[in-house]
Amino acid sequence: MPWVLLAAAIALEITATLSLRMATTGESPSRRWYVPVVVGYVAAFAMLSAALSLDMPLGVAYGVWAAAGVAITAVLSRILFDEPLTLVMALGILLIGAGVVLVELGIAR
Repeated sequence: MPWVLLAAAIALEITATLSLRMATTGESPSRRWYVPVVVGYVAAFAMLSAALSLDMPLGVAYGVWAAAGVAITAVLSRILFDEPLTLVMALGILLIGAGVVLVELGIAR
């Protein structure tokens, strides 16, 4: 169950971040995009808090959240907003993911 809550936190945070992009520089910037920004971030922190309350280690939860957020947001930004996603950026995303795996393996010992 903590992993489901963490996945929900990640999805909500990504949605809020993409909505923030739309609120500020989208094809039709509008204050209405701030509603999913605020709701998404508040709900994301609530889901993260719930995952942590089920004894998910903070280092793992935050590492997975941050890595997934960076990777998925970068890919979706490329698709939705035609932002750059270079080979160097992709390598950086892979290194972040590898770091999270190492943190999780270290906790499992």
